[in-house]
Formats: sequence, C-alpha cells, structure tokens
Amino acid sequence: QVQLVESGGGLVQAGGSLRLSCAASARTFSRYAMGWFRQAPGKEREFVAAISWSGDNTVYADSVKGRFTISRDNAKNTVYLQMNSLNPEDTAVYYCAADRSPSTTARRTAYDYWGQGTQVTVSS
Repeated sequence: QVQLVESGGGLVQAGGSLRLSCAASARTFSRYAMGWFRQAPGKEREFVAAISWSGDNTVYADSVKGRFTISRDNAKNTVYLQMNSLNPEDTAVYYCAADRSPSTTARRTAYDYWGQGTQVTVSS
C-alpha cells in the first residue's frame, strides 16, 4: 500500500507560479512511475504529467507542455510539479498518482494509488 499526500496548492494570479509536492509513504518509491492529474468542476479527471521511476523519462499533456515541469527526488520519496505561467484554465484539484510499472503513461487507469488532491485556483 502506498499513501500519497499532496501539498502546495493555493490561490495565485494569472501568470504566476506554484510548486506542488507529493510525498509518498512507500519504501520502494523509486520503483513507481508517478503522475499528476487534475480535475476541474464538472469535468473528468485529466492527465497532466508523468515521470518514470528513474526520472529519465517524462511526458506532458499538450495543454501544459512548456509551462509545467515534473520532477522527483527518490531520496525524499517526493515528486514535484512546477507550474509556471498559470492561467484560469489551470484551476482544478490536482492529484498525484503512483503506477507500479516503471514507465510513464498518461492512462489514468494504469495508476494504482492516488492522493487526496490539492486545490489550485488561478484568478484572472
């Protein structure tokens, strides 16, 4: 069982930045690929970014490419999402997720464990 706890959300003006963190309880954290997803009110949960267990491979949704950066620190059992140039369309609850396979995927159903989410609100 893996427990994931997100933090770092909040209210920011358009054009601003936030960094989300996701702390994992698993001693074998480095064996999991990690992903970030988001869900806006009335919309389905959508893929944002993913990173392989080693950190060598990353993948991003087109909507955030060039603005968001996913990274991980296996020594700290933590994955990060640096979000720059935020706009109101980025407003959502952001979730981190862990995938027992080592590779990256945007497929939501591939992820085995989920955090409780952290709210990000971008004002115009």
